[in-house]
Amino acid sequence: MVTVSIIIAVVFVALVAVGGALLAPRVRRRRGGAYTGREAASRGAATTAPRGEASVAAPPAEVKAPEPVPEAPAPPGPPGPPIEKPPPSAGRMTRLRSRLARSQTALGSALLSLLSSGKLDEQTWEEIEEVLITADMGAGPAASMVSRLRTDVKVAGTSDLTEVKELLRADLLEQVGAHLDRTLHAVPHGDRPAVLLVVGVNGTGKTTTCGKLARVLIGDGRTVLLGAADTFRAAAADQLETWGNRVGATVVRSDREAADPASVAFEAVSAGTARGVDAVIVDTAGRLHTKTGLMDELGKIKRVIEKHGTVDEVLLVLDATTGQNGLRQARVFAEVVDITGIVLTKLDGTAKGGIVIAVQRELGVPVKLVGLGEGPDDLAPFEPQAFVDALLG
Repeated sequence: MVTVSIIIAVVFVALVAVGGALLAPRVRRRRGGAYTGREAASRGAATTAPRGEASVAAPPAEVKAPEPVPEAPAPPGPPGPPIEKPPPSAGRMTRLRSRLARSQTALGSALLSLLSSGKLDEQTWEEIEEVLITADMGAGPAASMVSRLRTDVKVAGTSDLTEVKELLRADLLEQVGAHLDRTLHAVPHGDRPAVLLVVGVNGTGKTTTCGKLARVLIGDGRTVLLGAADTFRAAAADQLETWGNRVGATVVRSDREAADPASVAFEAVSAGTARGVDAVIVDTAGRLHTKTGLMDELGKIKRVIEKHGTVDEVLLVLDATTGQNGLRQARVFAEVVDITGIVLTKLDGTAKGGIVIAVQRELGVPVKLVGLGEGPDDLAPFEPQAFVDALLG
C-alpha cells in the first residue's frame, strides 16, 4: 500500500512538470512567436520575425551631429568709381576759346565798330572809354588804355580796320599783362610737398575749383592730396572727396563737425609729407569779406601751415560775373593773406573781360586760372594771347 502511494505521487509530480513545460511557450509567444507591443517595448524588440525564425533586435541608431552649414559669402560691395586720367593742362584755354568768346565778343565788336567808323573825334573816344568801363575794366585802367590807343592811332595815321585791330590787340595785351609770370607753383621742396591754399567767399565755386585744380595737376603728372579745411559747410568735405575719388587723390578730413580748420589743414600737410605727394591743395571755408573774425581765422590757417612747411600759393577764387564787387572782396582778402594768384570762375557766362585787367591792377598779382564751363576739365591756365583773341572775336 505504501509502495503504491509513492508510485502515484511520483507520477503526479512528473505530470505537473511536463504540463508546465508545455504551457511556457504559449505565454511567451503569441501570433507565431512575435512579441506583443508591450513586450517589444520592454525588451527593445525592433523587428518582427516570421513563424519559426528567430526574432533579432535592431541595433540602436547612431546619432550624428548635424553638419555645419557653411556661411554664405558676403555680397560684394558696389565697385568704386574708375580712376580717371585727366588730360594735360597745356593748350586748354585755346581749345576752350569758343566758350570764352560767347561773352566777350560784344566788347570786341563795340570797340572795333567805334575805331573803324572813320570818325575818331572826342565823342568817339569817350564812347570807347565808356565801353571799357562797362566791361568791368574800371575807370582808371579804361582811361589809361584810351589814352595809349589814341596816341598809337594818331602816330600810325590810319583808320584801316585791320591795322586798328592790331593796335587794339597790342594795347589789350599790354593791359592784360602778357609779361606777367603765371606759373603755378606746385613743385615739392625736397621731401616736402608744395602747399596751395585756396580762399574766397561763399558761392564763387571754391571747392569745385579745388577739385578741378587737382585734375589739372594730376593731368600734368603730379600727385595730389586734398585737405578739407572747410568745416563750416557740411557738404564741403563730401564734395571734395567725390572729386578726389575720381582721380585717385587722397582727402584728409575731420570726423567731427565744425572741427578746427587750422588743425585739419595742418594734418593735411603732415599727411602729404608722409605720403610723399607733390602738392597739397587746402580748401577753406567760404567767408564773407565783412566777417572780421572769420577773416582772422583764415590768417591763422596760413600761419599754422607755415609751421610745418611753406605755403607756395594762395589762390583767391573770384566769380567773374560779380564785377566790381569782386574787386572789393579781393582787397579785403589781400589784407589778411598774401595773395599770389587769382582764379576767375564763370568767365564763359555773362562775365565781362575787363575784370581780368581790373583785378590784376588792384592786387598786383596775375590771373593764373580761369573757369570756362561746368565740365571737370574746364579749368584752364590763363593765356593772355588766347584771351585777347577771344575778346576781339
